[in-house]
Amino acid sequence: MNQPTDLQTSIEKLDRDETTSVADIKQMVENFVDEREWQQFHAPKNISMALAVEAAELMEHFQWLTVQASREVEPGSEKMTAIGEELADILCYGFALANEMKIDIASTMKDKMQKNIAKYPADQFKGRFGKEDAS
Repeated sequence: MNQPTDLQTSIEKLDRDETTSVADIKQMVENFVDEREWQQFHAPKNISMALAVEAAELMEHFQWLTVQASREVEPGSEKMTAIGEELADILCYGFALANEMKIDIASTMKDKMQKNIAKYPADQFKGRFGKEDAS
């Protein structure tokens, strides 16, 4: 019987958002890249460009929909599956960039959210998208 690869082992550790750590996902992405010897291609410039391409592919799924229709994509539908796969591609590249640049995602998110709280105080921005929105 074949031994499971590091990649297969790391994939099997992933279950649901509630039980999967950021470290587990970063490890899975690292194992995927390592198994293919893609480190040579994973310069931050290349990863960021690939991330932008995947974001554009995600936007294609919503391009001609109304705001309301974009909120009503049926769970389990082909469209929802395709959207999920594009989102997964985006996240994989985000994790690959974090791996390449040695960015700790949790602490970076914590710091950025603190900045966002200061920049967009809830009492001033509740129900508004920005200062120019004078509702």
